Amino acid sequence: MPDASAATPGALLLCRAEPAAVRPVAHLLREKMLLAPAGDGWSVLVPAAKPWLTGADPVDRVLAGWAGALTVGAGWPAIALWWDASRAGFTLAAGFRRTVGYVWLADGTPVGEDEAMRTFAARLGLDPVHDVEALGGLTRPDSAADARARLLGLIAILARTGVALPAGLTPGEPTDRLRSVAAAQGAETIEWSGWRDAVRAELDAVEESPLGPWVRGPKARLLGAVQLAAGLPLAAWGLRRRSGGWMTAGAILIVHGALGLAYDRMRARP
Repeated sequence: MPDASAATPGALLLCRAEPAAVRPVAHLLREKMLLAPAGDGWSVLVPAAKPWLTGADPVDRVLAGWAGALTVGAGWPAIALWWDASRAGFTLAAGFRRTVGYVWLADGTPVGEDEAMRTFAARLGLDPVHDVEALGGLTRPDSAADARARLLGLIAILARTGVALPAGLTPGEPTDRLRSVAAAQGAETIEWSGWRDAVRAELDAVEESPLGPWVRGPKARLLGAVQLAAGLPLAAWGLRRRSGGWMTAGAILIVHGALGLAYDRMRARP
């Protein structure tokens, strides 16, 4: 097994949705990604760039912001898997709910809270006995398991929910290698193509999803107002902190809220 201490920063995003549902939301991240199926009811996003090397935020904060942004207006959760030379971990985001995550040092030493694992299991609907017990093993000292082994152990547990990463997309590998493997296997490239195409794709996806009843009427207007009220201060906070992830999350909230109100108004016209 490769030495975790030699790991370069990298990441994967697991989304509990089919690629068709992930595609329009991923466009709004305004980051180049590769999108591929990752099992029954799951998709994986492979970053094509490395903003954690050029920005102010490390890889874990960048990925937490992306995961939160992906799930703000969606009905499915996202799991950010990340690693660098000194640590590795995951962050689970699910809409407006508080994110939960866990961290291991490069040698596999657990430094997270056990309660986070229990919350993680509950939000994903894992077995409260067998799966929680397996997750508990990842929180106990193990001299034979480094940080990469911990992430692989997490993937093995998630396999019980249908996760099946494409061959070669292994946590702990360099970003460039993950990108090359995904491209070689035919992963779809997601690129920012402008607000008009992104908005059109997002509206089509929402209308075809279980959230369809929320796109017009009293519920849609209430949801739009709540998203605007939350997005404006979040974007401003991210701007002050120079956090690209949180600015993106705030921007997506603002866009979702404004679009929801505008769409409801347009459909209400004779």
